[in-house]
Amino acid sequence: MPKFIVHGGKRLQGTVVPNGNKNAALPMLAATLLTDEDVFLENVPRIKDVLTLIELLKVLGAEAEWTGPNEVRVRAANIGGTQLDAGAASRIRASILLAGPMLARAGGMQLPPPGGDVIGRRRVDTHFFALQKLGARVIEENGIWRLQSDGLKGANMFLDEPSVTGTENAVMAASMAEGETVIRNAAAEPHVQDLCHMLVKMGCQIEGIGTGTLRIQGKKRLSGCRTRITADHIEVGSFIGLAAVTKSEITIKDAAVEHLDSTLIGFGRLGLNVEVRGDDLFIPGGQDPEVILDMGGHIPKVDDGPWPAFPADLTSIALVTATQVRGTILVHEKMFESRMFFADKLVGMGARLVLCDPHRVLVIGPSQLHGAIVESPDIRAGMALLIAALGAEGRSEIFNTGQIERGYERIDERLQALGADIRRADSRGEAEDASDATHRLAMKQADAEREVRG
Repeated sequence: MPKFIVHGGKRLQGTVVPNGNKNAALPMLAATLLTDEDVFLENVPRIKDVLTLIELLKVLGAEAEWTGPNEVRVRAANIGGTQLDAGAASRIRASILLAGPMLARAGGMQLPPPGGDVIGRRRVDTHFFALQKLGARVIEENGIWRLQSDGLKGANMFLDEPSVTGTENAVMAASMAEGETVIRNAAAEPHVQDLCHMLVKMGCQIEGIGTGTLRIQGKKRLSGCRTRITADHIEVGSFIGLAAVTKSEITIKDAAVEHLDSTLIGFGRLGLNVEVRGDDLFIPGGQDPEVILDMGGHIPKVDDGPWPAFPADLTSIALVTATQVRGTILVHEKMFESRMFFADKLVGMGARLVLCDPHRVLVIGPSQLHGAIVESPDIRAGMALLIAALGAEGRSEIFNTGQIERGYERIDERLQALGADIRRADSRGEAEDASDATHRLAMKQADAEREVRG
């Protein structure tokens, strides 16, 4: 089993460039099924979730290839398969995003239950409600969902929750449905916006991008396009947390600052100084942040919510950051009932906090963290534990690194470039396993191609 070995307590310094938004890349890859022409996606993160979804696209009959270090070409001229391998589908949550495009393009598919992070119950009801409103039939047989349609038709719908992937599935299906579709209570996250802008480039008409109401005029045929994925605001927030915990001076280039209002407010409550410099962020080193109390001296909180509120995926990062800030603050994760359970691993590293219930953690900082042996439970908690290890005194071992690498491309190499003492090993402290070694070789080859192309 691969692991990271980290010697913490070092201050880092340098510049980091965030990768493309993982949660945009996945629906945008799924949307390539809506046309029989070439689609080129730029700034695609080469991470395990993306590689798995590309594998699923190929199962359905699409051609897909890497045409650059972070560029993918997909051509879905002949959609042949309509059934996914249950094992591959179970590795990622995003497999469900194939439902909308396959209904629109092929009239249906058989969909095994999707996988993804184990952070509590993750409903799929909104997806099927939206697709049924557009005329799809959903039949469950032996744990497999069979989706069918004789032709999707536009509809007026109000989603029971502003589900991100539910909205994305509805938008993709509506893009080729007959007539107009209005989606109210739609999600408006940056990745939803990226998908909508891509569909507009493909010939769809969409009004209300970035708002809670989307109006879509379906088209019988969509064209290919070339589009670029926006920088990942969750990765940006992760690097802000890294700078805070390690007291490091870090510049984050091309940080998509237009999507960071709520993120900067959340870290601002932790007393962290983050400077916006054009398209970049600068976090000064050596900060001694203190929690900013609410009016009247009350204990503040960092809490998540639907966009544009503080992102749910950053609550794990905010939690580990709070352990290094003077004062008391409540971290309230409202959306998933199991995301905060990794807090006990931080307690084992020396953090002073109270897990009040599955959603709320009271943090009293600062606390001196020390190295430990931990296992990554999901993408964001894994990154939070890696940040904790980098800020801790002593040696840490982080197992199940594959979870972290589902969301962060070559994170060990990028941290090394900032001066971090981190190396990759297997469970015996030796070479990584064959599959990860192959993936890493592909990454190095991609870097070589980038240098050759200048």
